[in-house]
Amino acid sequence: MTGADRPTVPPVRLPADAELARDALASPLLSRAARLARWAGEGVRVGAGGELPAERLEEAAALLGLDADEDGPAHVARAWRLAVGAGLVDVAEDGAENSAEDGTAGTASAGAGLGRLTRGGPADVLEIWRAGLETALADAAVPDLGEPLGTLDRDPEAAADFLDDVLGNLYLLTAGDPAVTAGAMVPLPVLAASMVVPEGMAHPTDAVLKDVSVVMVELDERFRILAPTGVIAYRPVDTALVEEVAAGASDAGDPASDPAEENGEQSGGEDGEEEVARYGMVRLTPLGLYAVRRRMTEAGVAAPLVGDLAEESAEALLTALPGHGEEAARAEIELWLARRALPDAARELLAAARGDDGDAPRRRLACQQALSLVGVEAEPALREVLDDGHLGGLARVWLSERGFRDVPAPSEEMVFWLTVDTLAAQLAAEGGGDGSAELRDLVRGLVDQHSGFFDKAWRVDHPATGEVLEAMSRVHPDRKAAKDARRAAYRARSRG
Repeated sequence: MTGADRPTVPPVRLPADAELARDALASPLLSRAARLARWAGEGVRVGAGGELPAERLEEAAALLGLDADEDGPAHVARAWRLAVGAGLVDVAEDGAENSAEDGTAGTASAGAGLGRLTRGGPADVLEIWRAGLETALADAAVPDLGEPLGTLDRDPEAAADFLDDVLGNLYLLTAGDPAVTAGAMVPLPVLAASMVVPEGMAHPTDAVLKDVSVVMVELDERFRILAPTGVIAYRPVDTALVEEVAAGASDAGDPASDPAEENGEQSGGEDGEEEVARYGMVRLTPLGLYAVRRRMTEAGVAAPLVGDLAEESAEALLTALPGHGEEAARAEIELWLARRALPDAARELLAAARGDDGDAPRRRLACQQALSLVGVEAEPALREVLDDGHLGGLARVWLSERGFRDVPAPSEEMVFWLTVDTLAAQLAAEGGGDGSAELRDLVRGLVDQHSGFFDKAWRVDHPATGEVLEAMSRVHPDRKAAKDARRAAYRARSRG
């Protein structure tokens, strides 16, 4: 698989390994597993599968302060499986001739991993934590749900793949939403809908909404198991709602009646937020982002980190920035600029923004974004390109916004060229279609502000002029203006 063929997800910013390792050590499941490993010491008798016998399970629950918790035995069993799976505990099986009368079949003792965990560096801690996470993911993939609700596959391999997809979607929601990146939580119905509602279905059917509800309940059980690993921060579903879905509720109390509403779009104030939270809220922690990203890269997905471009060329930076969210792009630019002297950095950016290829408009838009973070030291570099047909317009904007004097007014030709270039970049960012509300407002504003806009726009010597005018004909709400845009697009293409 080549780099161009690899699926790509938006970049994320991760803390240093030392901070991630501290989070891993503080996670409830790993800290319990470490305590159990120390408790095992020189030997604890275990069953044929390495599990703790009932009496030792009770002893371990008391050790962890879980003896009064009705779910205490399950928590202990998971922590023990993690300890064994991560190498914190070694299990030596008895030979057939040494089988014990008490039903035990081996001896567990503290493993080499415990020493690495307590005395090793951040890389050791994270490696052990990730090994334990695999055990927890296997537990969470096919939890004991009693009678299945009928939506998710009970085949272990298929269930594990489904959980991977869920975490992948949560990763995308985190990387693509500045609010989630900043620590906001995703309503569980929204995540469930992302797994069930077919792409492009604006109004899910009752059957699809019921499936969303069922998936939401089943994810609730999985996330309760995963939360102690530190991968996610999770607020569980209100148990009353779980009972409603399990009973087949499909009325107004259905948790998935409208995933958009569950995202808070129609709820306001603390009461509305609290009501949304009843349906479950989840987010990946920084440790979770680290883990899911590692799993993605191992599966062949390109999952970049903010800062990966700091040593790359200006062209590589400008090419990649359109795929970044706003916050990630700003951080990437700042890291890139920090390694270069101004105004040389500005000159590199401007040089990389030139071109008539299909990606050039987006590079120029990214260049404007990068230059917005550059100080007045870049003035000489911007003045050098005032007469450049590709860059003169953005240079004038930059200089004028910073209050510099003696900035020559742009010619009408330059204004129209910059307009077409900006619209071409916007169209490329949106990937075609009918256009966003932002694009429609931009098009309408341009036409309203410039008398005879289309009579002049078709003459613009830009490779994307015909494509831009055709798009304007699709998104402008006025029928006459749309017709004028189509005629102008035809004339632009005929001129070439």
